[in-house]
Amino acid sequence: MSNQFWPVVLNFVASLLGAVGQWLYKVGAKDLKEIPIYKNLPFLGGMFCFCIVMGLFMVAFRLGGRISVTFPVYALTFVWGTIIGVMIDKEPFNQWQAVGVGLVFVGVAMVGALAPR
Repeated sequence: MSNQFWPVVLNFVASLLGAVGQWLYKVGAKDLKEIPIYKNLPFLGGMFCFCIVMGLFMVAFRLGGRISVTFPVYALTFVWGTIIGVMIDKEPFNQWQAVGVGLVFVGVAMVGALAPR
């Protein structure tokens, strides 16, 4: 139970997939009026990503992951989502957002590094 390495890794991967899933939802939402949901491949891809995310959570908990250690790692979804928005969708980004992204990283690192063993 004390080893949180693999549960943290699984939640890290889940954070990446969660951000991709959100982006796919955004892409799919653009066509919701023209394409039914069951034919909307980006939307379905987002759903698939979130199903995998839930599976990764379950495996992480099965491996003894403590929610107070592993779940904050999923907060990196905010970071990856911001990067996707800025890099792919060319969304504006300012210094305050950079500070927020940095604080998320610091918070996740503190939770992981300073969690009681």
